[in-house]
Amino acid sequence: MSVKVRVKLIFPEQLVREPVLARLVKDHDVEPNIRKANVDDGEGWILCEIGGEPDNVESALSWLRSVGVEVDLLGDVIEG
Repeated sequence: MSVKVRVKLIFPEQLVREPVLARLVKDHDVEPNIRKANVDDGEGWILCEIGGEPDNVESALSWLRSVGVEVDLLGDVIEG
């Protein structure tokens, strides 16, 4: 069973130029669906849905927090 979680990801200046989403997909086998974003040299944010197997989504969110991305949950988990 796969799930989707709606989140706002806030990136500090030191991560704006890093391939964080590419690593997220590669290392955690999840699919981010970007709905809206704003990125400049000093900071950035992305509104997205992160989908995948429940354990993969949870590990992806934990990893994002561990590297310094602020993760705000925006709603319920959507099971699909």
